[in-house]
Amino acid sequence: MLPRLLLLALLLPLAPLRAQEPERISDIIYTKHDGVALTMDVFKPANPNGAAVIKIISGGWNSNHKGISDGGWPRHGYTTFVVVHGTQPRFHIDEIILDLQRAVRFIRANAERFGIDPQKIGVTGSSAGGHLSLMLATRVSPGDPKAADPIDRVSSEINAVACFYPPVDFLNWAAEGDSKQGVGPLTTRAPAFGPVVETAEGRERAGHDLSPLSWINAKQPPVYIVQGDADQLVPHSQALRFLAKSNEVGAKAEVLIRAGAGHGGWVEMTDDTARMADWFNLHLLGKKPATPFQFASSTLPSTPVPKKAPASQPK
Repeated sequence: MLPRLLLLALLLPLAPLRAQEPERISDIIYTKHDGVALTMDVFKPANPNGAAVIKIISGGWNSNHKGISDGGWPRHGYTTFVVVHGTQPRFHIDEIILDLQRAVRFIRANAERFGIDPQKIGVTGSSAGGHLSLMLATRVSPGDPKAADPIDRVSSEINAVACFYPPVDFLNWAAEGDSKQGVGPLTTRAPAFGPVVETAEGRERAGHDLSPLSWINAKQPPVYIVQGDADQLVPHSQALRFLAKSNEVGAKAEVLIRAGAGHGGWVEMTDDTARMADWFNLHLLGKKPATPFQFASSTLPSTPVPKKAPASQPK
């Protein structure tokens, strides 16, 4: 058995590490409807910088509490709001967007309570979470000053986005007009869109209204996208078209393409997240990064993740 003093000496270095762990506030209800309560978890950093990052938990427009993590954002000083939304097919994408707008309003209305600046809110997500991040960016819902609920009186505006491999155009998935041939989520994820996609006219309307590309505008917040060019779920041409149209209207955007990377899981994702923190630092806090952003597209190689050998084979 170790002497008491030696045991204390070994444990003391762990104390500062524990002190740096963010404070977690779980299951804060941001809205209730249809017999459900939708929640978010808040992670408050030890040394907050006064800005917020909203992390959307969504894959295939499914969301659950098992996916909650702070994403490392509190280490960068960001008070982090991890939002769970209603899952498809019970809730359709248009309804999910409204709930996420409500989440933004809730955070902005309670900015003082959470110790953040209501005009310094960034949003992040991956895949469907990235799509929803871009919908928040491009389709702002202004507050209703006459609303009975004070939360509904504030805007759903966000101030910056940094996301991974988001769908941006449902009508033109891998090629122009290919949704009419059954290509892309309008067909493969039809339940997420609801009964509207059961007719050709409805698919066209939903494909337009729920595509961030349709709503790109000069006033949208700065957007940073990271995408792999070997992604078999979301073609990397989606990100490039978002960038091209943003440049066309004079909106700030940048795209990083990871050569050889698929739909997540590449080795450099930690580096890419750190670069996203640079993006938020620049646009929310006014801190210039050591490596300036180019507001264009660039390509970096990725290191493939080694595949594990089957259990029946020798390693």
